[in-house]
Amino acid sequence: MAAEVALSRTAESSRSTGLDGFFKGATWFFAMVILLVLAAIIISLIISSVPAISRFGLGFLFSTAWNPVTEDFGALPAVYGTLVTSFFAMLIGIPVALGVAIYITELCPRWLKRPIGTMIELLAAIPSIIYGIWGLFVFAPWFQSTVEPWIIDTLGDVPLVGALFEGPPLGIGLFTAGLILAIMVLPFMASVMRDVFETVPAVLKESAYGIGATTWEVMWNVVLPTTRVGVIGAVMLGLGRALGETMAVTFVVGNAHQLHGSVLLPGTTISATLANEFAEAVTPIYRSSLFNLGLILFVITFIVLAIAKTMLIRMQSKAGA
Repeated sequence: MAAEVALSRTAESSRSTGLDGFFKGATWFFAMVILLVLAAIIISLIISSVPAISRFGLGFLFSTAWNPVTEDFGALPAVYGTLVTSFFAMLIGIPVALGVAIYITELCPRWLKRPIGTMIELLAAIPSIIYGIWGLFVFAPWFQSTVEPWIIDTLGDVPLVGALFEGPPLGIGLFTAGLILAIMVLPFMASVMRDVFETVPAVLKESAYGIGATTWEVMWNVVLPTTRVGVIGAVMLGLGRALGETMAVTFVVGNAHQLHGSVLLPGTTISATLANEFAEAVTPIYRSSLFNLGLILFVITFIVLAIAKTMLIRMQSKAGA
């Protein structure tokens, strides 16, 4: 009887070992697939960008030209537009998303939490082209007639800052695109922040409240330090969405390959340029220049993610210390 039990345990152990090995191999395979796909994308972008890189070199990154007739191309207006619109999206979206997440987890009545959370998730589910249509036909006219004149009259004469808000009120431009992006990335960041705030053990917050801490002090000294990795992850998720957003930006950015000091004037972004002009790229150098723009966007995204990862590592090391 004892021998049969021992044999049964040995068989179960062998079966578990085999399943564990299969599971390990399967997960390794899926991880390698992701790396291979990423490597294939990078290689294809580099190969397709070689003609433009050979012809323009680093000057492509700093040139403002974009003339398909003379085949003279430059990436600076598109890169500038991508960075500016993403900056405004984060400048507006992060505080609002943080406030929404704090309100839902700490201040919102219990009966109101589910409706607000559902509405945030519905905002995240709206297709980007809907945001673009709404921005072009509803938001931009209202912004042109109501908000932009006030911005120009109020900030236009301020030294240094005024140069960013000069020009006629057109309704479309880099600033409008940044506002639409802020609305788009808000539900993603707010949802992730809300989820990570809810993972904080209740005993930590109750202890802080027990010694007389206010809600602000609990959030600043307890919740945010505990969830800083998740909060930064939410910000990076929103930034990634802002950098790569195409259709909504294409509707409201103006699609002008020009470099302006004012953010109220039309401009363009890398993704909008690719969406608008890829079908019209009939010459090899034109097509290669668009691939080169895609490679630049990939590099920008990689640099942003690398900076975020470095920040997380430093935070974790300081926490460990």
